[in-house]
Amino acid sequence: MNIVLIGMPGAGKSTVGVLLAKTLGYDFIDTDIVLSRRLGRTLQAYLDDKGTDAFLKAEEATALALKCNETVIATGGSMVLSERAMAHLKRGSTTVFLDVPLTELEKRLKNIKTRGIALRPGQTLAALFDERLPLYKKYADLILEAGRALSPEDAVTRLTDMLGKRPGAHIHE
Repeated sequence: MNIVLIGMPGAGKSTVGVLLAKTLGYDFIDTDIVLSRRLGRTLQAYLDDKGTDAFLKAEEATALALKCNETVIATGGSMVLSERAMAHLKRGSTTVFLDVPLTELEKRLKNIKTRGIALRPGQTLAALFDERLPLYKKYADLILEAGRALSPEDAVTRLTDMLGKRPGAHIHE
């Protein structure tokens, strides 16, 4: 069984994922790091050179190549745009949506143009949020509202509690 973390860039998937993996004694994979290593360059350099569509295909291929067990997987924020990738990741896994309000994401993401975020030309963070929110909810087995008031450590405590409950739980901060 794996735990797959989904959510917007800046939601804390990598930070919470490492702590959650340590707490559970699981391995940890950040698909953005795996993708960057496969591409041999930063995500932003690849996006600048090849564009968003090529990036999304490469991201999907990275997810489809993952074969792991007892692993916390922090996905790239755009992973939910691939139905194939999400079907593969969800197989034998619990998917957790780290739900962070747009206002908090705007505070956290100071480097939106250099972070390797799959933005289409002219697309704003708000438009990206509106596009992806229904997909995060669609693929989530569990939803953790992880806004400003919730530290990464508190998020892990709540997630470990949630994982003991049945899928479909929705925990508010």
